[in-house]
Amino acid sequence: MFWPVLLVVLVVDVITKAIAERALMRGIPHEVLGSAVQLRLVYNPGAAFGLNLGSESRWIFAALTLVALVILARLYRSTRAGDAARATALALVCAGATGNLIDRVRSFFGVVDFIDVGIGTSRWPTFNVADMAVSIGAGLLAWVLWQEDQSIQASVPAVAPVGVPASASGGEPGDLV
Repeated sequence: MFWPVLLVVLVVDVITKAIAERALMRGIPHEVLGSAVQLRLVYNPGAAFGLNLGSESRWIFAALTLVALVILARLYRSTRAGDAARATALALVCAGATGNLIDRVRSFFGVVDFIDVGIGTSRWPTFNVADMAVSIGAGLLAWVLWQEDQSIQASVPAVAPVGVPASASGGEPGDLV
């Protein structure tokens, strides 16, 4: 599940960004669903929500992305066979991170963003397919890891603190745990 999802999302991200760069003029909106959904080419030299660390943002965020990908690779290696939800979540995050990393490396301008949603002047920051993959994947991964934690919590028997009589923890009177 991991590799097909990663490759499909990455290819769709790269292709849609290339189309956006060829078909859209920078900053000029093209309505898709009225003004609620527009295509608007912008370049983001920083990170999510326009976070920018100055002239070296591109390289700082590229390095942070590489660190994140190493961590995600470790999570993937620890994924049980057949755990489709975890594999899918990791694939989405990895694909999105890789898609935006490609932009950071190839373009001085930054990451290509082109999907603009909002009402009137209240707009969400412009984003791309990679951003959607990271957001959906991160949400799914948080849910999967929370489920795993809940499963571990449920399988661990309750133990009375050391020195507390077992009768207080449900054992025989006079027993120490």
